[in-house]
Parts: sequence; C-alpha cells; structure tokens
Amino acid sequence: MLKILKYSFYEMIRSRWVFIYTGFYLLATIALLLLSNDLSKVLISMTNITLILTPLIGILFGTIYYYNSKEFIQLLMAQALSRWSIFSGMYAGMVIALCLSILLGIGLPFVFYGIMVSPDLPIFLLLITMGCALSIIFSLIAFLIAMKFDDKVKGLSISIFVWLFFAIVYDGIFLLLLLGLKDYPLDKLTISMLVLNPIDLSRILILMKLDMSAMMGYTGAVLSKFLGKETGIIVVSTSLLFWILLPLWRLFSIGQKKDL
Repeated sequence: MLKILKYSFYEMIRSRWVFIYTGFYLLATIALLLLSNDLSKVLISMTNITLILTPLIGILFGTIYYYNSKEFIQLLMAQALSRWSIFSGMYAGMVIALCLSILLGIGLPFVFYGIMVSPDLPIFLLLITMGCALSIIFSLIAFLIAMKFDDKVKGLSISIFVWLFFAIVYDGIFLLLLLGLKDYPLDKLTISMLVLNPIDLSRILILMKLDMSAMMGYTGAVLSKFLGKETGIIVVSTSLLFWILLPLWRLFSIGQKKDL
C-alpha cells in the first residue's frame, strides 16, 4: 500500500493541474492579504472561497484520476495484492497531494504575514483543517461514483451534479422547506438536515469558532442556541468524521466486490 501511495502521490504532484490549484490559492491569498491587513477579514474571505472550490476540485480530481488510472488498477489486480491496498494506496496518495496544495497555497502567505503569532491562529488552523476534510470527503465520494459507473462521461456528470447539490441546491431546498413549514417547530429538523451537508458543517464550524452568529444563518443559530457553542462544535466535528468514515467503509465494500 505504501508503494502504491508513493507512486500515486508522485504522479499527482507532477500534474500541472495540481500546480494550477496550488497557484490559485497562493495568488488569491496574497491578493486578499495585500488588500487588507486585518487577518480575520482575510480568513473569512478565504473561508468562502475554500468551502466552494475545495469540494469541486476534490470531486473532479478524484473522478478523473480514477478513470485515468483504471488500466493501472487492472494491472495491479493481476498481482498478489489486496484490493484494499490498491484502492487505499491510490486514494491516499491523491488526497495527500490535494491537502498539500491547500497547506502551501493558503498557509505560506499567512505564515509570511505573521499568522503564527496572531490571535487568529486557531481560525487559520481550522480553515486549513476544514479544507483538507472537504478534500478527503469529496474525493472519497468521487472514487465511489467512478467505481459505480464505468462510463466516464456519466461519472463526471454525476460528480458535478453532486457538487452542485451540496454547494448550491441543498441550501435552496432547505430554505424553501423552512418557508413552507414556518408555522411548525423546525429546530430538530434543522439540526438533522444540517448534518447531511458537509459543506454547511464546515462553514458553521468555522463561524462558530469566529463567534459570528450573524453570519451562521438559521441552522448555525439553532445549533448554537440549543446545543451550546462547545457542544455544537463537538456535534459538527463528529458529523464531519462520520462523513469521512461512512464513504470510506462504502469504498472498501464496493472495492471488494467490484468487477474490473
């Protein structure tokens, strides 16, 4: 598994798209830091960019990488290697490269501007962690989609739809549901629907840490009111962990049965 991970990682970091991804975060972070000396405001702006771009790149990279590596996977299947070693090694190498892009693209400018001695350091670390968590979650979803559908066009189309659903459509459906049921108590429903969207979970976790209740929206306000700030952070963090573990378990299950 470690040899496959190493190969996958080296292949990813040689890709020009990884350099473009890293370069975009680097330029965006530097530009925002040059426009404002307030690190808190820059962190909020980078949060909005990261929570939209990171899931998109994670799910597209994961889908394309799996389809492009399919012949290599078939070759490895002919060797005395377990399927778990093959899939976990390839996935881990890819996601490490994506997380490294976030760490370098966002982290280096902030470190240069003195984030390590700033009171905003915990928010910065949380932003990096959430970016990596979303990369892990959506690249896992990408592998699941690519393993489920052999047709590349269909797989990519479904991947884009999944990102659109979680990033845009889900919030619209949620808002319409809240408006339609406004005469009923919606607290439990709100919290239940919150845990079904990893992007919303990441956003609320960062805003709760910033203690900016005005920007958390209705779901964040309900979570903070009924669970408390500390308990709410624990609930959101646990939900994100399940978003990693459940797709990982599903990946293992499909990988053991998939006929390549």
